[in-house]
Amino acid sequence: MNSHELLQLAAKACDDKRAEELVALDMRELSLIADYFLICHGTNERQVDAISKGIKEAVEEQGIEVKKIEGKDEARWVLVDLDDVVVHIFHKEERSYYNLEKLWGDADQVALTV
Repeated sequence: MNSHELLQLAAKACDDKRAEELVALDMRELSLIADYFLICHGTNERQVDAISKGIKEAVEEQGIEVKKIEGKDEARWVLVDLDDVVVHIFHKEERSYYNLEKLWGDADQVALTV
């Protein structure tokens, strides 16, 4: 599975858990960290946790290893590292504070098929 297909798989998993305002950024020309960032938010800690679990389950069903999950205990900003794709799942209040879309404003947005 290439990184774009992995991005779409993660986006579908987010959408299945009712994540809000999904935004995908193409990071290939801007960062060595990942090819894509996927940013979304949930309205409460339980939803943020459910979104991260949904991503983990979806990728593992495809035989893909989750490299790391950070921030799960607080569920305010959970980072799911899929190697070529990094998913940022925010609590709604945290998302506006950190505003990654503005921070990485030079990145092109990628169309999602969810």
